[in-house]
Amino acid sequence: MTAPDTSGQLAEQLLRLTRRLHRAQKRYLDPVGITPAQSRLLRTVAHYDHPPRMADLAQRLEVVPRAVTTLVDALEAGGSVRRVPDPSNRRVIRIELTDEGLGILRKLREARRAAVEDVLAPLSAEQRGQLGSLLDELMAGPGPAC
Repeated sequence: MTAPDTSGQLAEQLLRLTRRLHRAQKRYLDPVGITPAQSRLLRTVAHYDHPPRMADLAQRLEVVPRAVTTLVDALEAGGSVRRVPDPSNRRVIRIELTDEGLGILRKLREARRAAVEDVLAPLSAEQRGQLGSLLDELMAGPGPAC
């Protein structure tokens, strides 16, 4: 009798959990009127001390610059971000959050918390702490960064 493929089973469980979390987040994001990719871009812009360049965003998000342009176009049309000229180089355009964008970020944080709570509801506080520690250990381990 062969031993069960625990690594394969764990990988499948992690993938299924990730899909479940994505579905829950999408369900909570829909009323906010924003896609998960737009949400990620807004959160990324918010992490910078100064408005980032489009190239900075593309690098941080690990996407091609054209993808950032499409996201910024949609967010700008919705009033969440605006393009501003770089004060030291007029050829460079930076992206900054608007007041509307800051309000959406607050809603996004609430939506993400609610989605995660849905997924983690069966776990006790102690189990959540253990899960967090295990995930931290996996993320810090050898292998390519995700």
